[in-house]
Amino acid sequence: MRLATLRDGSPDGRLLVVSADGRRGIDARAAAGSLRAALDDWPRTSASLAELSRALDKGSPAAFELDVAALAAPLPRATEWVDGSAYLNHVRLVRRARNAPPPATLESDPLVYQGGASDMLGPRAPFPLVDPRYGLDFEAELGVVLGDTPQGTRAETAAQHVQLLVCLNDWTYRNLVPEELAKGFGFFNSKPATGFAPFAITPDELGGAWLDGKVLGTMFVAVDGERVGEPETGPEMHFSFFRLIEHICKTRRFGAGTIVGSGTISNADLARGISCLQEQRALETIASGAPQTPFLKVGSRVHIEFRLADGTAPFGSIDQEVVGT
Repeated sequence: MRLATLRDGSPDGRLLVVSADGRRGIDARAAAGSLRAALDDWPRTSASLAELSRALDKGSPAAFELDVAALAAPLPRATEWVDGSAYLNHVRLVRRARNAPPPATLESDPLVYQGGASDMLGPRAPFPLVDPRYGLDFEAELGVVLGDTPQGTRAETAAQHVQLLVCLNDWTYRNLVPEELAKGFGFFNSKPATGFAPFAITPDELGGAWLDGKVLGTMFVAVDGERVGEPETGPEMHFSFFRLIEHICKTRRFGAGTIVGSGTISNADLARGISCLQEQRALETIASGAPQTPFLKVGSRVHIEFRLADGTAPFGSIDQEVVGT
């Protein structure tokens, strides 16, 4: 099942069920007014949404052609937004570039930070660049949307709490990161609003490509129309989503509508390219002592699209242009 949110002037938008080809939608207000509301009562609403999905596949006369540009993020306001760094090649690479050793617990204890959840950007929403001196970068990621998840949840039982999967762009102001980390409290101003692909999907949509808390496929990334990366999403994800869930639930519970991100998709094979500019800049720094690749500017366009082995893109694509404020 694929779900989307239509912008309608309300904070949470209007919930839609989307056809398998991503071209048609059907109003889901009979089941729930918004995805946020649906997740609050998922056992009931998911059954109703599945009925609408079946009706859509059978050619319901209530279906309409979908305009992706009219869509908001699947969850315009999430309950919480927690991002990990599950691809350790990314951590090792960027730390090596600044001559900083990785943490001693890198392979045993996941890195996570808590981002802003009240302002999520839709798949075609322009990104307003506050100041080019901040060093704007993108980060192509995957994520899971949780139902109510109790404190103490273990990786072995985490699957039952994963209701949906999403694809996202964790925009980052790189030049604000060092001073924030130096304070010892982590990211804040360096992490503006996050962009999302149009469709949230139930795990069964992926079949065998959803395996042991990992999503198997490739993340295609282009900047200004040129491919910069196509890393694999499964093999080098050191901490699965199930393991990330266990980690964040160590001392507290999480409400329905919480999003947990994978962190930047990253492969050791350089031929796979990059999912963020910081990795390219790190490689340049390691090779020559300084980065050459510039950060994004007004007019830059970022395209992110997760693809399965058969070439299909179940989440749709993110295509955002950087604009002035």
